[in-house]
Amino acid sequence: MATKNEEILRKPDWLKIRLNTNKNYTGLKKMMREKNLHTVCEEAKCPNIHECWAERRTATFMILGAVCTRACRFCAVKTGLPNELDRDEPNRVAESVKLMNLKHVVITAVARDDLKDAGSNVYAETVKKVREENPYTTIEVLPSDMGGEFENLKTLMDAKPDIMNHNIETVERLTPRVRAKAKYWRTMEFLKRAKEINPEIPTKSSIMVGLGETVEELHQTMDDLRAHDVDILTIGQYLQPSRKHLNVQKYYTPLEFGKLRKVAMEKGFKHCEAGPMVRSSYHADEQVNAAAKAKQAMGDELLKGE
Repeated sequence: MATKNEEILRKPDWLKIRLNTNKNYTGLKKMMREKNLHTVCEEAKCPNIHECWAERRTATFMILGAVCTRACRFCAVKTGLPNELDRDEPNRVAESVKLMNLKHVVITAVARDDLKDAGSNVYAETVKKVREENPYTTIEVLPSDMGGEFENLKTLMDAKPDIMNHNIETVERLTPRVRAKAKYWRTMEFLKRAKEINPEIPTKSSIMVGLGETVEELHQTMDDLRAHDVDILTIGQYLQPSRKHLNVQKYYTPLEFGKLRKVAMEKGFKHCEAGPMVRSSYHADEQVNAAAKAKQAMGDELLKGE
């Protein structure tokens, strides 16, 4: 949390957002309210909402309610005691994906530490319903660590999403300060177990920068993710959602993001998206396609060597 003595950095010019509230944007917003659905785009105050909703016509659905049981110091999603599960939510999400005619959908969720299964059964049911109604839509899931209970992870993986995304968020040293209840190595183990359950499903993670980490720590986090067989990495600038949240310690330049992306690719990630406005779900459809192409290229090289 910011204190009176801490300096609040002024946002640089490259973080200016172009607003677009065309009929795609207003239409999606209207549909979300009519279907009583939540999006992380709105709840987490994503800076890309106007681009994604108005231009790309994509959205990230947030299921299991709008109240999280954790209070991470970087996140704007409401915290408290969640409501009862909405058993019809999977059907409404599937119907909305169909109405939007999405080619790729991201489904995330609030942390539900109040539930024994962490909401994994409703999550898996949502994936299944979306696939039934939209057989040609690729599905990406972005869950919490589900309390580290790997049976819950298996329940979700058995629904066979096309990509498993779970965010490391920050470097090991800063994890206790930034992420409530989450643990750095538990996230790594979660990603490793996901790949062990189904090696064919690409894994993905995301790092925020500007929280006080060093470049060396970022490189080490990349190494740790690769050691746990993570395929895709996104790197974006942390933006303070309110004065109650952690202060921004540094704004990285587009050039610095370019250098981080170069390092990530050299370390073996199949795809890396890095930039000031990049978020975990940003251009997610392009990321999964790039990872698939990289995997195919590696397979071709192996065949040549036989």
